[in-house]
Amino acid sequence: MTTALLIDFGSTFTKLRAVDLEKGEIIGAGQGPSTVASDITGGLTKALSDLEGRIGPLPDFKHRLACSSAAGGLGMVTVGLVKELTAEAAKQAALGAGAKLTGTFSHGLTQGDIAEVEALAPDIILLAGGTDGGNSDVILENAEKLAAASVTCPVIVAGNREAADETAGLLEAAGKPVTVTENVMPEFGTLNVEPARDAIRQVFIERIVHAKGIDRAEEMFDAVLMPTPAAVLEGARLLSEGLDNAPGLGPLVVIDVGGATTDVHSVATGEPTAEGVIPHGLPEPHLKRTVEGDLGMRINAPAIAEAVGMDTLAEATGLDVDGARKILDEITAAVDSLPETAAQKRFDQALAEAAVGIAVARHAGTVTIVQTVTGPVSMQTGKDLGSVATVIGTGGVLAHGTHPAASLARALADPAKPQSLRPKDPELRLDGDYLLFACGLLAGVEPEAALTLGLAHMHPVGGT
Repeated sequence: MTTALLIDFGSTFTKLRAVDLEKGEIIGAGQGPSTVASDITGGLTKALSDLEGRIGPLPDFKHRLACSSAAGGLGMVTVGLVKELTAEAAKQAALGAGAKLTGTFSHGLTQGDIAEVEALAPDIILLAGGTDGGNSDVILENAEKLAAASVTCPVIVAGNREAADETAGLLEAAGKPVTVTENVMPEFGTLNVEPARDAIRQVFIERIVHAKGIDRAEEMFDAVLMPTPAAVLEGARLLSEGLDNAPGLGPLVVIDVGGATTDVHSVATGEPTAEGVIPHGLPEPHLKRTVEGDLGMRINAPAIAEAVGMDTLAEATGLDVDGARKILDEITAAVDSLPETAAQKRFDQALAEAAVGIAVARHAGTVTIVQTVTGPVSMQTGKDLGSVATVIGTGGVLAHGTHPAASLARALADPAKPQSLRPKDPELRLDGDYLLFACGLLAGVEPEAALTLGLAHMHPVGGT
């Protein structure tokens, strides 16, 4: 048997998946509490012991690959010129690379902005601004201010190519580590985010893995390839597109409901599907990720309750408002708690349904009627996900919840809200074995095994 070990260094748990590469099957799973704050080898050792206790003596793995969201994940700040243009392009590049976006800035940085950046203490700064041959003053001014700032993190320059060398020189002269890559918006309205994403991942591998202390266990694995969200997005891409000799699932959406955030990934062109609709604004990236920081099942449960209304959660739980509020208070007081009673499980279900519905509505595009001199025109902003073929749910509350299909159904188009371009009639699937990250890690070295593994373990779910 030829095998691979896939590792996810999470903030709470270090999770392992052992895979038979010849059959594309999972042969075992294990986990242990992450110990990044002290010595990461402790958590990995416990996870390996857990895996060995389940499958017996561990094989000689051909690949031992890892991703990580430990120690707070990959914190990034992006700086662009115009909020709706280069700043938005930089944001898309950062999120697609698996970063946790802690700050976004546009136009010239003020002293207050610099102070905020210093307080955020990001792992990476992505500095953009200006199309190629366009405005170069702002990116150079921002480089000067960042050079004088106390931040010591790497800076990726992805702006006006004619100003790139001078921008990098200003930062390097101040001792900042700098990587220059292609402009995230070389022409007006043209996105070019993949080179920046690649640069972010490379800096993550070369510098951030060391800064987070993950390389203390480097003898126990071959490489940390990317942040965990990037691995999930790569797994989604593989399942969507397939390989030359094996078709994938087609356009899809992945919804990851977590304790702190709800992430939505889409692999689709997002072009208008209705006749006569005109796209408006920046083109959407084929691989798109959004992070809803106010939709966490534990840390941000009160924000979900505020968004949908406590009366709605109470009704879904079968309690009065006071009873529902009591459960919410219990979650707030112990964010690492798991539901035990029937009422707590129903409340968790209601929270999950609300998080899915809101997060996908924010991720999907919208269509509005705009009055012009020639009459009304239908304008689309964002992605049209109406023709998406598959919606996949992942994350603990969906994998272990009682009604995952009901939660995922909240991602679908609502006839009462035709302006929201959500999936109309997709197949609902569940990543119940938490394998999307493993598929993403394997995609670069064993793509056929990764695709077989993913297709076999994204289980269809039905019911309401």
